[in-house]
Amino acid sequence: MHAKMLIGVIAFGIALIIFANISGGNKVDPRFSITYSEFLNKVNDREVSKVFIDGKTIYGMGHDNKPFKTDSPDDPGMMADLINNNVEISASPQEKTSFMSSVFVSWLPFIILIGVWVYFMRRNQSGGGGASGAFKFGKAKAKTFEAGQVKIKFSDVAGVEEAKEEVGEIVDFLKDSSHFTRVGGRIPRGILMVGSPGTGKTLLAKAIAGEAEVPFFSISGSDFVEMFVGVGASRVRDLFVEAKKQAPCIVFIDEIDAVGRKRGSGVGGGNDEREQTLNQLLVEMDGFEGNEGIVVIAATNRPDVLDNALLRPGRFDRQVTVPLPDIRGREQILKVHMRKVPCDEDINPGIIARGTPGFSGADLANLVNEAALFAARARRGIVLNNDFEKAKDKIMMGAERRSMVMSEQEKEITAYHEAGHAIVGLSVPEHDPVHKVSIIPRGRALGVTMYLPEEDRLSYSKRRLESLLSSLFGGRLAEEIIFGEDSVTTGASNDIQRSTELATNMVKKWGLSSKVGPLTFTEEEGSGFLGQGHSEKPVSSSTAEMIDAEIKSIIDRNYNRSKDILNSKIDILHAMAKALIEYETIDRLQVEQIMRGEKPTPPSDYTPRDDDKPGKPNAPVTEPADIKSDTDNPQTV
Repeated sequence: MHAKMLIGVIAFGIALIIFANISGGNKVDPRFSITYSEFLNKVNDREVSKVFIDGKTIYGMGHDNKPFKTDSPDDPGMMADLINNNVEISASPQEKTSFMSSVFVSWLPFIILIGVWVYFMRRNQSGGGGASGAFKFGKAKAKTFEAGQVKIKFSDVAGVEEAKEEVGEIVDFLKDSSHFTRVGGRIPRGILMVGSPGTGKTLLAKAIAGEAEVPFFSISGSDFVEMFVGVGASRVRDLFVEAKKQAPCIVFIDEIDAVGRKRGSGVGGGNDEREQTLNQLLVEMDGFEGNEGIVVIAATNRPDVLDNALLRPGRFDRQVTVPLPDIRGREQILKVHMRKVPCDEDINPGIIARGTPGFSGADLANLVNEAALFAARARRGIVLNNDFEKAKDKIMMGAERRSMVMSEQEKEITAYHEAGHAIVGLSVPEHDPVHKVSIIPRGRALGVTMYLPEEDRLSYSKRRLESLLSSLFGGRLAEEIIFGEDSVTTGASNDIQRSTELATNMVKKWGLSSKVGPLTFTEEEGSGFLGQGHSEKPVSSSTAEMIDAEIKSIIDRNYNRSKDILNSKIDILHAMAKALIEYETIDRLQVEQIMRGEKPTPPSDYTPRDDDKPGKPNAPVTEPADIKSDTDNPQTV
């Protein structure tokens, strides 16, 4: 509206200027204009019959009835010449310019500038200038959803049943608080949701608002903090003022650790702006003024860095952990997301859930979306089980790099390497079964061996960890047995790194060494949700030597066990490597057939390529040889 008014004022002013320039109009065609000297000559030669003087412009008519026009240079003797030569003279009365019009014309540029300034001032004050407006610094940037506008319900949130039970009474309170106040109960002022990224903390908060059908204010912790001290505190006050007007309601603060960190920490002792913002938040949540009907829900991945005053009862009374979903939870999450895409009836979400350990809700949503994209690329209107397999392989092992051409020698070495992993993994106790073996390059890896856990595990036995160590060395040992010790490649670098880390944790962190004993030599740092590492405790030189010797002992024991297994099953190693060279990817069925000494059946999706036919070698390797240093994906082998 203001923009239309401004454009109208500018257009009106321009029209006035144009009108003033053309007012009076030319009474004579410009082609009949003559010079003033020519005009005087005509007058003296008695060729002019009459003239009309309009200001400084003279319009005349000759005896031959031809009009003319000229401009007067304020000649004082012109009137005498006209009278002496019997020229009929007429003139227009001098127009008096009104005071208002003269003022308007002279002040028009200033009026336009003032109009532009007023427009932008009102635009910033009304919020039209966006959140960065100069007069909107102290206003909260929260997104506001009216009651009933949030359509997400508890049925849309799966895999976090315990967390839903924890927040269920919040919904009951927001709908009807009388049965709580009747017995003197008070609903928690704040709920802190803690969990790994992508577990559904924000979704759960929206579901609470959707179930309770109350207004929902959503803001990020970083939206409070600005470079100007005091702005964040002003935004906190404004947020709670708006929330009070619509109580009962929910205020959701995402990533609250951006503003709620411990005060006095950091370089220089702290941050004045952030600490003032936190102080204001503490006052609003539990100050002299009651905020009845306002439930504050916050989410973070780093509860360990939050200020203690923020976590005390009366502010965030309750902490709700939103964990990574277990196998049943993943199945429920998949069912929720699979409702949005047309899926084949043969798809079993339970099997897909079993093959996605450690996936968060966001990961599973991405898995369903990738499967739908694979179906779209194939020009199909329905998502098949094979699409989910491809999507899972892409997420867990990386995208296929079929454009990367491998030489026959590289292909053979990779096949034996992955076959070694699979055979040892199937021969040691308490090891996850092999799901798929492939020598198709994916991401930075030239080949992968993928294991499929039969169930989620929360703890690992010493036997299971040592079995994992043995399988990690299977690839390197297969290369050494088949091609000789001098032909071992760099493909096992990741295996060596992971096995060393695993053996180190067994001795220094988990107390699984009989020689060192149940002692720990590491100190935890940071939150486990983001995988922070740990620092080393200082130890004596003799203890350090004992720890190193025990780590090497565990490595050597499992290295030798892996070598014995492969030497005893050398025929199976050759058969599996041959199948990999022929088919490039074999699944659990082919692996089990090879382990029983049977000839493997071709995979269902196998189609021979021209460059796979005997006698037609591939082109030379086009990438550096050390690319095999990451042959095995950490999530697979």
